[in-house]
Amino acid sequence: MIGFPKPTVEQFFTSYNINNFTVSPDEKKILFSTNLNGKVNIWAMDTTETYPFLFAQKDENTSFIKYDPKARYVLAGYDHDGDENYQIYAVGPEGGVPKPLITGEADEKYFFGKLSQDGNKIYYMTSKGNESFLDTKVYDIGTGEMRTLHEGERGPTYLVDVSLDEQNTAHVQVLANTYILGFIKIGSDIDYITPNPDVVHTVGGMTFVKDDEVWFSTDYESEYSYLAKYNLTRKEFAKVMDFGYESVTDIQFNRDRNMLYIVTEKGVVDKLYYYDLNHDQSDEITLPFDSIRQLAAVKSGNLYVLGGSATQPFNIWEYSQEKWTPLTKNRVLGVTPDDMVEPETIRYSSYDELPIEALLFRAKPENSNGYTIFWPHGGPQAAERKFYRAMFQMFLNRGYNIFCPNFRGSTGYGSSFVKLVEQDWGHGPRLDNVSAVEWLFDNGISSPEKLFLVGGSYGGYMALLLHGRHPEYFKAVVDIFGVSNLFTFYNSVPDHWKPIMERWVGDPQKDKERFEKDSPITYLDTMSKPMLVIQGAKDPRVVKEESDQIVEELRGAGREIDYLVLDDEGHGFSKKQNEIKVYKAMLEFLEKHQ
Repeated sequence: MIGFPKPTVEQFFTSYNINNFTVSPDEKKILFSTNLNGKVNIWAMDTTETYPFLFAQKDENTSFIKYDPKARYVLAGYDHDGDENYQIYAVGPEGGVPKPLITGEADEKYFFGKLSQDGNKIYYMTSKGNESFLDTKVYDIGTGEMRTLHEGERGPTYLVDVSLDEQNTAHVQVLANTYILGFIKIGSDIDYITPNPDVVHTVGGMTFVKDDEVWFSTDYESEYSYLAKYNLTRKEFAKVMDFGYESVTDIQFNRDRNMLYIVTEKGVVDKLYYYDLNHDQSDEITLPFDSIRQLAAVKSGNLYVLGGSATQPFNIWEYSQEKWTPLTKNRVLGVTPDDMVEPETIRYSSYDELPIEALLFRAKPENSNGYTIFWPHGGPQAAERKFYRAMFQMFLNRGYNIFCPNFRGSTGYGSSFVKLVEQDWGHGPRLDNVSAVEWLFDNGISSPEKLFLVGGSYGGYMALLLHGRHPEYFKAVVDIFGVSNLFTFYNSVPDHWKPIMERWVGDPQKDKERFEKDSPITYLDTMSKPMLVIQGAKDPRVVKEESDQIVEELRGAGREIDYLVLDDEGHGFSKKQNEIKVYKAMLEFLEKHQ
């Protein structure tokens, strides 16, 4: 028999990302955004032949793709080198080069909201003239008329849905990640859809099931988001149903079938339900994957879902006649799910007895090198969940265990838990991570001589803070676009983030002492371990100066610091060449310091 070697690290570089998709009105074609040719572009696939072909090329990130209901054009949102200043372009029905449609200056943002039922009007939000709160506008494709529907105030405001008769519009007003109000605008009148807007809660997934009725998710007076409705005529709010310890995260409405599809999150996995408004009944739909990124309900009654799991990259699936069929075949070259590692879900108690859930990936015994990577996730109001990370499976292939705690502030564990990180970025969450490290030591999984610290975004901030305050626990540190200084971070975020910063992080004047205590740059003297810092030059969230200042200070103090800057990336890695460059740099750094 012919013998073949085990999968190599390079093989894990071959999987690609599918970020969003849209289905043609006749369901004969699916368009999806992917880096299949090394840069992000829109690819198409005939559903009967399922062979992908390039549809629109711009080599830039896309924020959305949307088919015209009459298949006359396709809309897409593009930024530039990861700067997240998305603007709206149009592509012909057979594809081609995207044409600027609703665009402006390079630093302006244009967010897609909704297409009218006839496809003749585009509803969108823009930062032009209202950088912090955003204005909602409508563009008439036929006449070229553009008018303002709503001027945002108090917090960034986004249009979510438009009634069938186009008389009413549904919006969310973001005052914080945990304080999002929903309202309906009728002419110049505004109706908030929950009983008391002064109560801190969230609203999401608003959808008109009738011209005078929206259904939505909310955690109003609840730990977990549930399904609710608001009737405009009667001015009546009502709870429809909850899902126990699961929170509703997305709602899609099939108007032709009068059917809702509801995504919930429970800890590290997603679940899917239908709600039949014709018969007032609901049930769970069994999933062949653990995580849902997007779903689309179409006229035929079929459902299309972008889903994946820890050992299965995100793919587009069709759900028809109670059967799931994968339409894309995104996979790792020569590697099956059996060759990869499924995580264990474990729980430990933090310093104050708060229960914390975590994912533990154990390298296969034949690969194990005895080292562990400690990974605090980004967000911070997010979570590490069961979805595919090429980076994780690559490290596992090289023999590293990976430990991912969902510390306080993580989503999926109730409203109170998510709020625990607000105005406390560096105390409670840090000690949750310290308790996680001690759990690893107590259970014989790792030791200070065998533990690497790696994190990105808020996880990069936490990696820097843990390095500064607990260097004795770690062998070396990798920081990927992490916040180094809360004072400079507070003032450098995008304008439409600024209204939420006080509730999220705090006030640099009122909370000066805490900002100093929780800023990694305060602890330069104790950052003694070797460090690799990775940064996108166009990052609008954690700007390059955040990494520059800590690298400069540490190098000035004679510390061992490797610094990798990607000139054409933002808060992530959209170009396959850059992704591979980063992965290789991380591998070489960890191997160098074993």
